[in-house]
Amino acid sequence: MQFKQTDNKKSIKEFLDLVENHKVDIRRYKNPILVWAVDEGVCYYSFWEEEILQRFGLDNVDGWDFEEDVLFCPDWVVEEEEEEDFDDEDDDELCAYCKKIQE
Repeated sequence: MQFKQTDNKKSIKEFLDLVENHKVDIRRYKNPILVWAVDEGVCYYSFWEEEILQRFGLDNVDGWDFEEDVLFCPDWVVEEEEEEDFDDEDDDELCAYCKKIQE
C-alpha cells in the first residue's frame, strides 16, 4: 500500500470532521501530519508528528491506527482515476456519428 501525507491544517480538520473520529485529539500534536492510504474502498490513516515522519520517511510507514470507508472521507483522499484515452478509431466513429446527427 502506498501512503500519502498532508500537513495542511485545513485539510486535516476537514478530514476529521467528515470521518467523525473522536479518538483523535489533534491538539496534542505540535505539527500534525495526516498519513493515509486507500485500498478497496477503505481509507487507512494515522496522524504523525512532523519531526518523526521526517526522520523515518513516508516510505517506512507500514501501518495505520484507524480505518474508515472512503464514502465518509473527503474527495481529495481518493486518487482520481486517469481518464481513458480514446484511440483514433473511436474519434472517427464519433465524428461520423456527429455528422449523421447534423444532417
